[in-house]
Amino acid sequence: MCWHCDNPEKSRGDYLADEVRPLILKHGWMVQTVEGGAAQPAFAYTVGLTDAGLPELVVTGLRERRSGQLLNFFARQMVRSEPPEPGEVLPATAESPAFEVVQLSTPSAHLFTAVNLYGHDFRALQLVYPDERGNWPWERDFRGGTGGQPVLGARVRG
Repeated sequence: MCWHCDNPEKSRGDYLADEVRPLILKHGWMVQTVEGGAAQPAFAYTVGLTDAGLPELVVTGLRERRSGQLLNFFARQMVRSEPPEPGEVLPATAESPAFEVVQLSTPSAHLFTAVNLYGHDFRALQLVYPDERGNWPWERDFRGGTGGQPVLGARVRG
């Protein structure tokens, strides 16, 4: 169940004050998950990287635990170095598959907790991954499972 569902008497401001801001203060960011439904897959994103002048990160179509692992891994990488560029392909590692970076065209349309914290003025990058056969979502043979892997921005072709 979600925090809002478990705390119907509390406001979005309470959520920011009680949950979001303390996690950002402690870790530098938090991971917000959004449950999927019959028509759309789950997705997750960071909130807090904007405070460090970095774009927020997004993954779609993965389970909550895996989303959190990947977003935390890449957020740590970004804080230590530079954010990846749209169109950049991040090679596979022991911790993750390969990813292509796509800039979200309108992050505020999807990342509501970030909107509640920052307004509409923030950037976000999606980490897009291939299926188990190595096909990317923009390829005809891509098989993304139930709901697929929506790409939330325009791909930069290299």
